[in-house]
Amino acid sequence: MNLILFNLKTDADDPILGFTTTWINSLAKHFENIDVITMQKGKVLVADNVSVYSVGKEKGYSKARRVLEFYRQLLCILNAKKIDACFSHMIHNFTILAAPILKAKKIPIVTWYAHPKNTWVLKLAHFLSYRMVTSLIDAYPYRRDKLNVIGQSIDMDMFSPNTTSSVSLTMILCVGRLSPVKDHPTLLKAASILKKRLKKTFSVVIVGGPGSKVDVTYINRLKKMVEELDVVDIVRFIPPVSLIQLPPLYNECTVHVNMSPLGFGDKVALESMACGKPCVAANEGFRNTFGKYADNLLFKFGDPYSLSQCLWKILSMKEENRRNIGTYLRDQVAIMHNKDDLGKKLKDVFAHYNIDKNKNRF
Repeated sequence: MNLILFNLKTDADDPILGFTTTWINSLAKHFENIDVITMQKGKVLVADNVSVYSVGKEKGYSKARRVLEFYRQLLCILNAKKIDACFSHMIHNFTILAAPILKAKKIPIVTWYAHPKNTWVLKLAHFLSYRMVTSLIDAYPYRRDKLNVIGQSIDMDMFSPNTTSSVSLTMILCVGRLSPVKDHPTLLKAASILKKRLKKTFSVVIVGGPGSKVDVTYINRLKKMVEELDVVDIVRFIPPVSLIQLPPLYNECTVHVNMSPLGFGDKVALESMACGKPCVAANEGFRNTFGKYADNLLFKFGDPYSLSQCLWKILSMKEENRRNIGTYLRDQVAIMHNKDDLGKKLKDVFAHYNIDKNKNRF
């Protein structure tokens, strides 16, 4: 089966979207050939049966020129090869642009979407796609009639426990884009509460950077809050790091924190669990993944007292108990969100296209 893949950004070194390279290489094991059309290209490290074409955002092309470039590349690929299916990952605009051509050629489109924002663009992409896929059931805000939940696809080899190192310092880690929707003030306020309550020295390490110019103001506000809450001595900000630099950070921490609300499928939470670390989260969408520990690991969104209580319990327990939680969570991620299952799950979705077509279901 030959696949055409639309991807937002293909750059192995990108701190936020670098994971898409591992996704592409995982899919490459299940498809004969993959042609990737990406909005933006950086460092390309893909399998031999993968070709990557950029519409030129990294070159400063205008939106109009990028649209023309998209159609030029799409038509060249379709004229040169027999394409069996299309996977549109994190770029539903490309789904809409390509749909008339692909539908005319009877090539099914499966579109990935994992975000709480429900827009007319999403609704149109939903209508034009054969199926929609997402990481968690609550990460898809629109109709469920075409929805398949396939997990977040975590690289269990890259994100794994480091059994040779021991954690001697108590560290609360938070990884992710520094943006208002990530709700970092709740973590800073919880740190202030813990500073007065927890009878041990600890640190809070926040790793990430702004996603837009607006976020710079937000970051400045966070740093001012650190001073106002008197947690300068325990809170540290670290700039974004590449994908391969994340596992050592996860392995160094005692617990990972994710403050995003319901509707997000933040992969950083799952990456920390894959490293065998407890993770506390505000997102009820993680309840199934948290399994038997859900009531201990979920806190009320935007509530620093609820978060501080969760963290206090985790940090106060014996290391052996934390390790048991981490081992259980890693097993849960392996079952529900394993990267190696991505290709099989997608091929299963595409396999049903011919069944539905024969039954005249669309």
